[in-house]
Amino acid sequence: MSSNKKQLADTALSVLDLVPVLAGKTIHDSFTNSLNLAQQAEQFGYKRYWLAEHHNMAGIASSATSVLIGFIAGGTSTIRVGSGGIMLPNHAPLVVAEQFGTLEALYPGRIDLGLGRAPGSDQLTAMALRRDLRGAGEDFPENVQELRNYLGPHDPTARVRAVPGEGSDIPVWILGSSTFGAQLAGILGLPYAFASHFAPTSLHAALKVYRDSFQPSEQLQEPYAMACVNVVAADTDEEAQHLATTLYLSFLNVIRGTPNKMSPPVESLDEHWDANERYAVQQMLRYSFIGGPATIEQGLQSFLDETQVDELMVTSHIYDHAARVHSYKLLSEITKAVAK
Repeated sequence: MSSNKKQLADTALSVLDLVPVLAGKTIHDSFTNSLNLAQQAEQFGYKRYWLAEHHNMAGIASSATSVLIGFIAGGTSTIRVGSGGIMLPNHAPLVVAEQFGTLEALYPGRIDLGLGRAPGSDQLTAMALRRDLRGAGEDFPENVQELRNYLGPHDPTARVRAVPGEGSDIPVWILGSSTFGAQLAGILGLPYAFASHFAPTSLHAALKVYRDSFQPSEQLQEPYAMACVNVVAADTDEEAQHLATTLYLSFLNVIRGTPNKMSPPVESLDEHWDANERYAVQQMLRYSFIGGPATIEQGLQSFLDETQVDELMVTSHIYDHAARVHSYKLLSEITKAVAK
């Protein structure tokens, strides 16, 4: 292997949290678990902790994303906290600039702003959020630029200002699951994060488009790509496979359109899905790494060999909170052991 290949030991690790609502638990429990996980991730050496915006989903409690970012940032001290992402068509750019300008003022140097153009919900919910769906996705590039202008240096001629917001040095990321966001991130010279944890099909094409179209900017001189993957790590392969039944059940709910609360693991999935559903779920979860330390290390290094991404963001659909924390701890220990 050539020396310029990405190595797991040298690759930054981050966390994506959907703030799952567990069957038999409350939403308050979800928030408490997320704060504890963020505190543990900070101790384990993770670089950033992002929260995803979703709406009208019984199993996900991260709809008020900017509020939760403040909650997590307030309970930690060094880890970067941000959005993975804010679904910009749901919000006026000025409102996002004010919210994140406020967060940056409260927690300077620790806030990331990841932007996506999907609704993070179904069309009916998107209508309830936006009131008007005309141009919602098509206006994304213009809305990104408008938002960046609000966060830019003070303009004495501007009649509308983001206060707080203007002059804040908040890193802006473009998120995507297709080549659209990849090209936009490249042209604007912004870091790019791909959602390979649920939309693996366009990963390689999007990374190529991003790198080929990249133009240096004040924020970034060279392309910087991050990919999000599913990881379920445990002490043994068998235990990890058992814990991962929760992940499969969660995505089975997605393809059925039944977004229930997160279920505890089951002994067998055979009685829960048919062959077609199993195939669909497995295709969505192509970039899922499940197993003991050796299996996880081998799988993630192979993923780095394929993609050469600069950072790995990890999401772990694990029902038991202690097991979820342990999964992130094991992953951090794997990378440290590889580095020795």
